[in-house]
Amino acid sequence: MTLQTLEKTIQNQTLVFTNQRALFWHEQKAVIISDLHIGKTAYFRKNGIPIPSDILEKDLERLAVLIENFDAEQLLIVGDFLHAGKNKDFEIFEAWRSKNLTLKIILIKGNHDIQKADFLKHLEITIFNDFLKLDPFTFIHEPIDSENQFSISGHLHPGVTVKLEKRKTLRLPCFRVSDNQLILPAFSEFTGLDTKSCEDFDCIAFTDDLIFEL
Repeated sequence: MTLQTLEKTIQNQTLVFTNQRALFWHEQKAVIISDLHIGKTAYFRKNGIPIPSDILEKDLERLAVLIENFDAEQLLIVGDFLHAGKNKDFEIFEAWRSKNLTLKIILIKGNHDIQKADFLKHLEITIFNDFLKLDPFTFIHEPIDSENQFSISGHLHPGVTVKLEKRKTLRLPCFRVSDNQLILPAFSEFTGLDTKSCEDFDCIAFTDDLIFEL
């Protein structure tokens, strides 16, 4: 894993964008992610679709490296922490959590987090059903466009199409940024990309080795 970063001041706060699908909020010592989709691979396998079983493990390994690198004290998950309720993949997260007990975890529920989340209580995860206001930001899963607040959200799995030589193109995940909102890429690599959602917006795209503004 090669970590590349790009630092920006937004709303007088220092935000560090990474090529590892996560954001770091310096003042709050918080790693911020969206769309982890725990249980998605197990759900697909249960329905007869052959998906590698180590996708979630690799996502969580990447998350652990980010937390250690930034010396983060908390993890903010802006929705779609789960994919289809509790299944075998959740045991992988339980084991990961047992190694990161001092980390404060906050979940703002997304559309896939519709299941009752009582089984999260023993993992000491603080849950907000709709949104979380931490000045100067509002954290919410589905993007909102409001002149009265700056929101940080997910849900769209934003991506961008980059033109290369000889009419070739490359689709990359990205952060979508405007004057009043920031939309995070999906943290899980087992997700699609919505490249149309980034048209006419500033984007911070990335590869395994680079991060750059468009």
